[in-house]
Amino acid sequence: MSRVMAGAHRAQAPVSADLGPPAVSVLGVPFWNLSFAEAVRAVRGMLDDGRAHQVVLANAQTLNLAHERPAYRRLLAEASLVLRDGVGVELAALLHGRRLAHNFVGTDFVPDLLGALGDVEPRVFLYGAAPGVAVEAGRALVRRHPAVRVVGTAAGYGDGTDVLVRIKESAPDVLLVALGNPRQEEWIAAHLDELPPGVAIGVGALFDYLAGRVPRAPRWMLALRLEWMFRLAVEPRRLWRRYVVGNPKFLWRVLREWARQRA
Repeated sequence: MSRVMAGAHRAQAPVSADLGPPAVSVLGVPFWNLSFAEAVRAVRGMLDDGRAHQVVLANAQTLNLAHERPAYRRLLAEASLVLRDGVGVELAALLHGRRLAHNFVGTDFVPDLLGALGDVEPRVFLYGAAPGVAVEAGRALVRRHPAVRVVGTAAGYGDGTDVLVRIKESAPDVLLVALGNPRQEEWIAAHLDELPPGVAIGVGALFDYLAGRVPRAPRWMLALRLEWMFRLAVEPRRLWRRYVVGNPKFLWRVLREWARQRA
């Protein structure tokens, strides 16, 4: 059993007093209310403090899994920073009387974050997805942001033990892990004490998007916050349970939590 599932991974110290406490808790997971610029400053602080940090981009699917798996919920609560990804979490926070202003969709946020860190020429390691996809994704990142230095890639197969050795040797500033929920967050938390100083982020299907293996939604759908509908249309067999079953389940759980708190 991994240290994560046994509940024995370390709790991370706060990154900076400037962040303050989380703005709201949704289904037991704390969220910070940051702008994009504030998130970039927070990550810069993590890169400078000599420790390894886990940053989580949490959406409705993440919170459904956290509700069902206490060990997963604990590791999310112990991350250095949790940011909202998607309209579902936004609505849940509003129900609790807090507005999480910025939507940290990983497909957009992570490349933009690396671009904003261009002055430090961030060293990046990409771990996950099918063979060859991380390599293509790394090339796409460098084309978009030439200051990014890709120091290693690895496909998302096996238990990741051999990958950990390569990550240590390459010493990235930013580790991107694309293993899907909950595996990517569990892997990061399980190995956090062994990772080099820097930031590790679970990024879901980001590599597939960067590599052009999966198309993005049209701009009008993105503007209307309907990317989930486009993704369902493109990959119905893989995603129908997450959206058709998971979204109503998430809303029911959030409403039930809200009602209990008001009782």
